[in-house]
Amino acid sequence: MENFELTILGCGSAMPTTRHYPSSQILNHRERLFMIDCGEGAQLQYRRNKIKFTRLQHLFISHLHGDHCFGLIGLISTLGILGRTSELIIHAHSDAERVFRPQLDYFCRDLPFNVRFNAISTNQNEMIYEDKALKVSTLPLRHRIPTCGFLFEEKEKERHLIRDMIQFYNIPIRELAKIKQGEDFITPEGLIIPNERLSRPADPVSRYAYCSDTIYQEKLIPLIEGVDLLYHEATFAEDNKARAKETFHSTAVQAATLAQKAHVKKLILGHFSARYQDDSIFLQEAQEIFPHTIIAKESMQIRF
Repeated sequence: MENFELTILGCGSAMPTTRHYPSSQILNHRERLFMIDCGEGAQLQYRRNKIKFTRLQHLFISHLHGDHCFGLIGLISTLGILGRTSELIIHAHSDAERVFRPQLDYFCRDLPFNVRFNAISTNQNEMIYEDKALKVSTLPLRHRIPTCGFLFEEKEKERHLIRDMIQFYNIPIRELAKIKQGEDFITPEGLIIPNERLSRPADPVSRYAYCSDTIYQEKLIPLIEGVDLLYHEATFAEDNKARAKETFHSTAVQAATLAQKAHVKKLILGHFSARYQDDSIFLQEAQEIFPHTIIAKESMQIRF
């Protein structure tokens, strides 16, 4: 059963085109929505993809370049018009509140809900969000301004009880939670019943890594090792490798190389430069190194 559903709202880069919206995604984890970046036009993509505005509680901004955050004020304004009352939390670099708070005060002064900025560090790996089922950590990236990616990972799950064995040993309800956590059961007579006889292994956890604008850097490998899905920017093809280095971006080949070395299960490329009229060049170059590669496109949904 898939626990995550990723919807691509935009996968273009800074220069507007008629083919792509700027960077923005929605990650659905068991009907809870997390927004990653908020490029211009993000709220239009909400409508187009029939996503419920009311289910959004947390928004993660990778960095403060316009193609990743120019849609924020418009989205917040619309949430106010819709009568939202619950708090919206924006996880972003500390400059975000200094940049956006005056705009909120001017354009959204009568909001019926609170907008809270959670300042995050972009130069170290640290957990910035946690609930009972999920945690989110930062992935330090190298770009022209402070930038980070995000790692969404489920928490370890409980083991599955074998009901027939639970009944056979007449195990009290109060002991079931311990067995789900992996403990053995001791009968009133002192007999130890191994946990493996009472439960089956827990379902594997799912993990998603989002690497926004960045140069190629292998220090990410231990942080994203084996993730189910990696989104990595591929602004340029190999014909502009020098330009990628100059602007602190990556090529499709570099993204694929990172995916291969990190043994990820699937790679999705995005953040395509407007100079390319055919995105298939990114896929072709990446698949030569990492066959399990796909390219992002607006309204694409990936379940994992």
